[in-house]
This record gives sequence, C-alpha cells and structure tokens, in this order.
Amino acid sequence: MGIEIIATGRAIPAKKLTNNDLAGRIDTTDEWIRSHTGIGARHIADEGVAASDLALEAAQNTLALAAEKTGLSGEALAQSLDLIILGSTTPDYYGVPSTACIVQDKLGARNAAALDITAACTGFIYGLELAAGFINMDRSRKRALVIGAEVLSRVADWNDRGTAVLFGDGAGAVFIERLEPSGRGQRGLVRTILGADGSGAESLMIKRGGSRHPYQGGGDDGPLRVEMDGRAVYNFAVKALTETIERLLAKEDISIHDVTRIIPHQANARIVQAAAKRLNIPESKFFLNIEEYANTSAASIPIALDELNRAGELKRGDVIMTIGFGGGLTYGGNLIIW
Repeated sequence: MGIEIIATGRAIPAKKLTNNDLAGRIDTTDEWIRSHTGIGARHIADEGVAASDLALEAAQNTLALAAEKTGLSGEALAQSLDLIILGSTTPDYYGVPSTACIVQDKLGARNAAALDITAACTGFIYGLELAAGFINMDRSRKRALVIGAEVLSRVADWNDRGTAVLFGDGAGAVFIERLEPSGRGQRGLVRTILGADGSGAESLMIKRGGSRHPYQGGGDDGPLRVEMDGRAVYNFAVKALTETIERLLAKEDISIHDVTRIIPHQANARIVQAAAKRLNIPESKFFLNIEEYANTSAASIPIALDELNRAGELKRGDVIMTIGFGGGLTYGGNLIIW
C-alpha cells in the first residue's frame, strides 16, 4: 500500500507587508533584509483571524481540488476523512481545544479524528508521516488531511529587527489517500526521516505562557513573543538540511540526479544556499518562495507544494523531497513520488 497526495491547498492573507513597509517602523532596509534572508514581503492576517480560520480556508481549497480529481463533492470528501492533523506554533487556544478539532467541526468532517502536533517548522513533515502510519495501521482508514497553519504575526516582536523581518502568516494543506497495490509502479510517500535535538530547545522558543513560566498578565510580563538565537538556529538548520537529504538518498539508494525538486522549509534563503554548496547541488533544484511569504513555520512546505502543484510544475512520477527544520529543535524529511 502507498500513501498518495491527491490534492493541495493554501490560504494566504490579503494584507501584504513589504520590507519597505517594515523599514518605516524599525531600523532596517529592504536591502538588509533581502541580503540576510531572501525575504521581500510577508502576509499578515487581519485582526480577529486565527490559525483555524486560515486552516479551514486551506482545507476547503484542498477538498475543492480533490473533488475535481475524484468526482466526489467536497462535502462527501470531508465526511470520508478518517483523520485531520494540524501543525501549528500559534494555535487558537492554549492546550485545549485543539485547533484541528475546530477545523474538523467547521469542515463537516464528522467521522474524522483530529489532533494538533507541536513540531514547529517541521510540523508538516511530522504530520504527513503520522497520518500515513495512522492510515496504514487499519485498512478501514483511507483518507486524511494534513494542515500547517500559522499566525506568527501575533508572536513576533515587531521592535526586534532580528526576528520581526522573518515571519508571516498563512496555511497550507494536503489531502492524502491510501493507494491499493497496482502494476503501475510505486507512488506516494516512499520514506520519512524524523529527528530532534532537544538540547537546542532554548534556541527558538516562546518562553512564557506554559507551565514552566506561566503568563501572569500585566506588570513586566508583556505580550508573548518568539525568541531566537539566530546563529545557533542557522547552524542547526544547515546541518539538518544537508544530513537529511543525504540520509534520504542513502536509504533509497538513489542519486540527487533522480530527485526532481527539493522543497525545504522556507526559513532563510542563506540556509538553502549553504546546504546546496555543501552538497554540490544546483540551487535551482530547491524551490523557494520565501521572498513572497517569509517564514510561515509549519505552513511553509504545504504552501510551497500547492504553489508548485497548481502551476503544473509537479508531474506524475516526479521524485520530490520535503525537508523541515525548526524549534524543538526538530528536523525531518519526506521522499515522495508524485
């Protein structure tokens, strides 16, 4: 049995904040941001829009595309779902209820289990493997949605040039289905590598708000903000990206020449450039859309997949890699035959 991505979708807030817009608020320039990150803009959710709202829109767009391919209605596909997994660093609520449950209800996926996962920017990679395992363990299960949704503008420190320029809002989703064996060759999710290095937990974190440092409100607490040791995260990310690519190739005994596209988490263009140089891989093999969307954490890879898919740039039989790395610290990769 195989697990195939049947359809993709995304939701991008209409409001766009360019580097020049930011330069009017903090000590930075478009040239500095582009040269250090490759980012040109980011999209910002309107006030009152939460992660579940973007996730729902991405899910609906995904089901609409799946309906075109399967001939079933979006409503029927929603009801046929066995699982919804949602990765987010910025869920609607603290701990409970899960954002996935909110999406499940609004989507009308009454037969689906639903859960959130917290793997930061690697959330989609983790989610895809977890969903595949869930489906493959029981033949009565067939379909799942994997979603990444973030409203990082709510936790960005807009006075800190080192982090404010990095983040944006958005959501992406994929609809996956179990394939029955056929004589047409292997397709779908081939292999996943998952990993973590908890010794780097403090390198990227939202320190307050949990049981370790409860948010009291008022006084010196201030709003919740993401904190990052940029150098430590950069070094980790380059290592994670290069080693995950090497391990996926070695596990499947294939060459990088067999891979059509590498779709990395969109954190920083310099991370990809450094990894490409270390591995002697042309930068053109990596797909980057960070210039338009900035870092959308768990949403970045499914947003990129949808952009490629709807542009017709992913062909049946293409071998692609999706590689994630981020807070936790976590990392991982999927090898997929489209």
